[in-house]
Amino acid sequence: MLEAKNLSKNYGHYTALSQLNLSIEAGEVFCLLGANGAGKTTTIHLFLNFIEPSEGEARVNGRSVVDAPHLARAELAYIPERVNVYDQLTGVENLDFFAQLGGQRHGRSELLDYLSQVGLPARAAYQRVATYSKGMRQKVCLAIALAKQARALLLDEPTSGLDPKAANEFIQLLGDLAERGVAILMATHDLFRAREVGHRVGIMKQGHLLETVPTSSISATDLEKLYLQHMHD
Repeated sequence: MLEAKNLSKNYGHYTALSQLNLSIEAGEVFCLLGANGAGKTTTIHLFLNFIEPSEGEARVNGRSVVDAPHLARAELAYIPERVNVYDQLTGVENLDFFAQLGGQRHGRSELLDYLSQVGLPARAAYQRVATYSKGMRQKVCLAIALAKQARALLLDEPTSGLDPKAANEFIQLLGDLAERGVAILMATHDLFRAREVGHRVGIMKQGHLLETVPTSSISATDLEKLYLQHMHD
């Protein structure tokens, strides 16, 4: 569903991403681990076609994001670290607006059902998003992914700033989306959450994907040891 082939991004003499080869299937959660500057956000921005690759290509459901940007982006939903929704609109109004941007029209009862599916309290649906916590804002974004019928979800540090309860709820929702067949690429610093929700974890450093590990084959403690080993190499 998501595929990178020799994907690279250079800024002059600085290499932000080097020769990334990666494939994420429908229903799979792939977590990118790495420090700031490792290339995680660059990877996500290349899939979103926010920036153009210096070499290689990113594909969404077989389509190049450069050659067919509108078709590729129609398959995607994106949740950045700072969630971008409109503060002066209510939850249901935001959902309606962004669903229509994605080419989907839904009745009010359907919109409320999507918000309910992601765990947003019914009373909050008609409140302005300015009153929401970050966790509530993220739930609206997940509802947008459902309403848009996105086949892939890209997330950049989604659990940053969430309290443990909100982070746990969010991770459970990601698992539910994966069970529906959504391919998920998540950039994170959180080794514990990556091990919990991910099917595979990739460790990045200075623009290079150093190692990919199935989470079923490694404990959280051993993943931390492996990560620290790569960071010290």
